[in-house]
Amino acid sequence: MKPSKHLSMIRNFHLADWFTLGNAACGVGALFAVMSHVQSRDVQHLLFACALILLAFVFDVFDGRVARWRQKTSSLGRELDSLADVISFGVAPAIIAYGAGMDGLWDRVILIYFVACGVSRLARYNITAETLAQGSDKVKYFEGTPIPSSLLLVVVIAIAAVNGAIGDALWFGTIQMGPGQFHPLVLMFAVSGSLMISRTLHIPKL
Repeated sequence: MKPSKHLSMIRNFHLADWFTLGNAACGVGALFAVMSHVQSRDVQHLLFACALILLAFVFDVFDGRVARWRQKTSSLGRELDSLADVISFGVAPAIIAYGAGMDGLWDRVILIYFVACGVSRLARYNITAETLAQGSDKVKYFEGTPIPSSLLLVVVIAIAAVNGAIGDALWFGTIQMGPGQFHPLVLMFAVSGSLMISRTLHIPKL
């Protein structure tokens, strides 16, 4: 009996790819946790979502180190890594911000911009990785900040949540701008997104 195509694909996974899938699973778990927070208004769910992004970051660090340790990298692994990062460090932080109270019309525009920057950053990295590696098997630097740097934004939200500064008590308050509301705290996502797509900012890869 021939193995199914699904099992055949799983057999092609390297050990590092399982860490990458752990990263993606944490990102999806964070999305569910934010939904639970929105339904129940229990801040513990929001904090759990933030903790899952930290765990996703741990998985993201280890998948690269395991791949280099075992000297097994592949195009599949690179694509998996990008897709997982979009979920855990792009979409999930934006949804965590929304759940924390950055839910005005202009907040949503900025959060969409942030996610779009993250997607663009990863796409650019994938097509320029070989050039940036300069003949070696490792990229020497990032153009723009890497998308996992959004963990810092999640840490800020977690600190705000612990101190009760979410929802109507969100730091820096609320501004009414035309047809929608704007929370100044969301500007940290605009800055983060802009830094990710910068071509002049070079960050050494450790």
